[in-house]
Amino acid sequence: MTSERAAAFDFFGPRSLTGPELKPGDVAPDFALINNKLETVTKATYAGKPLLISVVPSLDTGVCSKQTVRFNEEAAQLAEQANFVTVSADLPFAQIRWCGSNNADAVQALSDHRDMSFGAAYGTLLGDFRIESRAVFVVDAAGTISYVEYVPVAGQEPDYDKALAALKALLG
Repeated sequence: MTSERAAAFDFFGPRSLTGPELKPGDVAPDFALINNKLETVTKATYAGKPLLISVVPSLDTGVCSKQTVRFNEEAAQLAEQANFVTVSADLPFAQIRWCGSNNADAVQALSDHRDMSFGAAYGTLLGDFRIESRAVFVVDAAGTISYVEYVPVAGQEPDYDKALAALKALLG
């Protein structure tokens, strides 16, 4: 079921988000995203460990860059216990360049550029711009969402502390 919700997108004004508004307790939808080796990865790729999904409009913007760097730092400390991914509609080549320039090697950048199916399934698709809206999801090892934050304004950072507390609660 697809729905539209309003989201403020700073200088673009209010825009419609396409897709469901997921909540804790929901089963995380499957996804098919492209990694930096141009391979398709799915939710099953990350099964068995908790997963933090950081969603950004574009890695090449200030807040998105800051968000990804912050989660990369956390991923470096928790790599054995949890998976961290950043999803954007950036081309994989741009993600590879950005990760290399920012020493982001602990978080995996994944592209939704091909068909924007992640955005449609997770309710982060800003279809009129063909980009993702900022959000954070924490998914447990069995694939159930335990934390969700849809950031209401593009220039606003997510609540890192709450997201990381939700992830760490899954680690025991």
